[in-house]
Amino acid sequence: MSNKTLVRALAALLMAGVLAGCGFQLRGSDGQYNLPFQSIWLSFNESSPLGTELKRNLRAGDTVRIETDASKAQTLFDVISETRGKSILSLNSLGRVREYSLSYTLVFQVRDANNRQLLAPTEITLRRNIAFDESQVLAKESEEALLYRDMQSDLVQQILRRLAAIKPA
Repeated sequence: MSNKTLVRALAALLMAGVLAGCGFQLRGSDGQYNLPFQSIWLSFNESSPLGTELKRNLRAGDTVRIETDASKAQTLFDVISETRGKSILSLNSLGRVREYSLSYTLVFQVRDANNRQLLAPTEITLRRNIAFDESQVLAKESEEALLYRDMQSDLVQQILRRLAAIKPA
């Protein structure tokens, strides 16, 4: 019985070594996206943390320039709305909040320099649940901020995937 287990473990290890040695890599797993344009203008506010993170991720790719003037950009990224929300998910037997539902919603569209729509208005909504405890208010506030940052990072990755999927006209 132990010989079979040993043979299976060695076979799995050999297979993993072969896959790693041949250069196999999941598409997009290196964090780089092949975007179908050379320059982009982003309509985020200067103080938007989501806009800052998206700019940082676009600059990391080395293939796309971020323009400060919309007339010089090949692609225009228009933010229609960006909202964060917090709603009560459940109450305990005393009627006090036990859980909150956090949401982060972004609605955007992408146009080319000739004002043709490359990506119709798209809404991305992310939700996370957070347990609440009255005796740990400061810790729960920090956890809430951490969850919003996590949703922001997830939102940036989803935006980059959608931008990479655009088919230029």
